[in-house]
Amino acid sequence: MDFSFTPEQEDLRREARAFLEQHPSPSMDQLAELGWVGILRSEDFTYLDAAVLFEELGRVLYDGPYVLNEVAAQPGDEIWSIEIDGFVPHLAQVGRVLTPDMQGTAAQGETLTTVDETLGLGRVSPNGAERAEGDWLEVRRRLLTALALEAVGIGSKAVELAVAFAKEREQFGKKIGTYQAISHSLVDAYVAVELARSLALWAAWSVAEGDDAAELAAAAAKSQAAEAAVLACEKSIQAHGGIGFTWEHPLHRYYKRALWLEGALGYGREHRAEIARSLLGYSPARPPGSARRPPVALSSAAGRSTPRCVAQATRRPARSSSSSTSPTPTRSPPRRRRSAPWTRSWTTQASRSLRRSSSCRPRS
Repeated sequence: MDFSFTPEQEDLRREARAFLEQHPSPSMDQLAELGWVGILRSEDFTYLDAAVLFEELGRVLYDGPYVLNEVAAQPGDEIWSIEIDGFVPHLAQVGRVLTPDMQGTAAQGETLTTVDETLGLGRVSPNGAERAEGDWLEVRRRLLTALALEAVGIGSKAVELAVAFAKEREQFGKKIGTYQAISHSLVDAYVAVELARSLALWAAWSVAEGDDAAELAAAAAKSQAAEAAVLACEKSIQAHGGIGFTWEHPLHRYYKRALWLEGALGYGREHRAEIARSLLGYSPARPPGSARRPPVALSSAAGRSTPRCVAQATRRPARSSSSSTSPTPTRSPPRRRRSAPWTRSWTTQASRSLRRSSSCRPRS
């Protein structure tokens, strides 16, 4: 089985990276000329093709509504955004907004001032709501996977900036990349991002093929990728030193976007709890605290023998039926802790040297 990208997808990645390096903030008209708009509604492309574009857009910190418009996948020529946790990204750049109850409303509301100015978050006013096409669970799976792919692009770019800086910056006559404090932290970030890329591509394949594990894969990809992007940005800022958190350097913008991605549609702990419920056999229709299997009783009265280790750990001391009380057991004094042999030898030698030096002093 071949898990690599097709030659057409590799060509798409190469062309997309070259174009976005020259135009990091393309308009929707420019993207439509390239044939990228409506890629998920086309029969010639799959979600894996869109995954290539989503990751490359994350690398350049794209600040437009293209990704959400493709995830919404609504018919017509209007540009769509999606309401995420009560906020609408790029509210001023779209015409319609898709809400979690699958209603399409006009993009009218107030624009908010946020830390990440490239998002253009706003609150929509429900005006002229109409029923939208599709199912929210499918939209949510596509959205989680798209956010994971965007986070992978951000994390890989942050690691790339840090590695390039560590190869050039010198301190104490050496490249700072030769010091373990720098190299080990960047390796940790690289490993986290590569693991996130594998999970994001698994989620993209699952969504494209309609696999039964698509929901599980999307939750795993979003959990790992968003946290990996935050980790990569933090490690990159630390490797850059003082220049890393200045306003002129682009790292702080990547870091802000990564922090938003981490919290969008739930933090990693929430998605991992969802994964745990799925793996441990909890039914989605049941409350999160109720298991499919009844708990095993610890007492032997339930008809099962209690394991010896559990019985010893849970058994309480029996009370005597007689009125006479048993004598209080004597507690042995605590043992004196002895220092290590090398510590004793060192202190012994030090005390001998001190006595020797004091005995040689002339008396007054």
